[in-house]
Amino acid sequence: MELRDPIHGSINITNAEKEVIDSVQFQRLRAIKQLGFTEFSFPAATHNRYIHSIGVSHLASLVFDQIFKNYDFETISEFSRLRQCTRLAALLHDIGHGPLSHTTEEVMPAYKDLNPQSYVKKRTDGFMGGSSELDLSRRADHEDFTIKFLLDSPLTKILATQFPEMSPIHIACLIDKTLDCPDDFFMVNDLDFRPILSQIVSSELDADRMDYLERDAYFCGTNYGRIEANWLIANQTYHIAEGKLHLALNRRALYAFDDFLLSRHHMHLMVYFHHKSIIYEEMLMRYLSSDECTFKLPADINEYISFNDYSLHEHLYKSENPWAQKISTKNPYKVLFELHSTEETNRTQVMQQKLEDSGIPIILANSGVRLSKYHSASIEEKSVSIYVVDEYDRLAKPYPIEASTEIFQKYEHMRRIERLYVEPVNYEAAENFIIKNKL
Repeated sequence: MELRDPIHGSINITNAEKEVIDSVQFQRLRAIKQLGFTEFSFPAATHNRYIHSIGVSHLASLVFDQIFKNYDFETISEFSRLRQCTRLAALLHDIGHGPLSHTTEEVMPAYKDLNPQSYVKKRTDGFMGGSSELDLSRRADHEDFTIKFLLDSPLTKILATQFPEMSPIHIACLIDKTLDCPDDFFMVNDLDFRPILSQIVSSELDADRMDYLERDAYFCGTNYGRIEANWLIANQTYHIAEGKLHLALNRRALYAFDDFLLSRHHMHLMVYFHHKSIIYEEMLMRYLSSDECTFKLPADINEYISFNDYSLHEHLYKSENPWAQKISTKNPYKVLFELHSTEETNRTQVMQQKLEDSGIPIILANSGVRLSKYHSASIEEKSVSIYVVDEYDRLAKPYPIEASTEIFQKYEHMRRIERLYVEPVNYEAAENFIIKNKL
């Protein structure tokens, strides 16, 4: 099967992959928008996680082919099974996403209600934060539902039937790095391929980011997310350290990598954190966390399939809750004040308190982003690094990418956007209050 994608052009899908894509579990992603409420700021940003996921799978295979184009696999089956597993992990990485945005994780069930004890086993070697115990006390998130879909749902049987050369757990292991792999599936000639394949799916330079940055920029009509994807892919390779293969990038593509990080950073600041998107998410959170909220995401994976953006909008439309009605009628609070900073400050909190003391209801929203996950990563995450290699200097020793560029240090601090929102009817009074009191 061939798909036409506005970002990547023709994308070929095998018959076995088509069975996965045509499943009700994957088709649900057609009704989950990639950018949630962002369409209220950028009207064309109505693309969904269905085509994004297919795009990520396509890019993951391009990256795999580039990295291992000269690798000497003993058999074609070794190459094929690892490539197929990587494509499937990329394809299914978002399958558990909740409606609209991450905000709906507020109403996901307790993790224990998914009965993970029956299908999840954590690894004990500390790799990427691995743990020998499940934390059953927490609330589930979309990644938990992704693993549930892969290992304990009707999709599990489809995967096992269509791809007998692997098990669904192998696919899940590339999405969740803390899962225990029960066998030597990722071992080839005593080398562990799991780290690099996981990095293709999720890392500082993964197929997921390369797709969503280009795709989101295209549909939002912005230039912030434009990246040199072809150059980045063409310069990816591997580095072997302590018996494991790690993702590596040729030195000549370092500036493109810098630009890649900055593009993502600017997309957060200018698109993902747009003031309209943020206020809708804040109002949704107020509804979901209220005593009146009756919208709950079920633990039953077969029921979960029917929960998407449209079912949530329909629920909000029927609700009499004022927050739900403001979302349905597109009558949001209006941004009154905005502060950009790299340092913590209590200015907005003071302004909020004084405005509310004067009788004007205020919503305070904080958005924050760092250039890289590296700054807040655990020791385990930092131990599985992307390396820089130099194809023109064979004597140059490969080293972690964060040590090769000053951009990590220059953008080390959290970039914060703090906003105060007010109901439109109170905007003029609030503005005059700020001016009068020199806030």
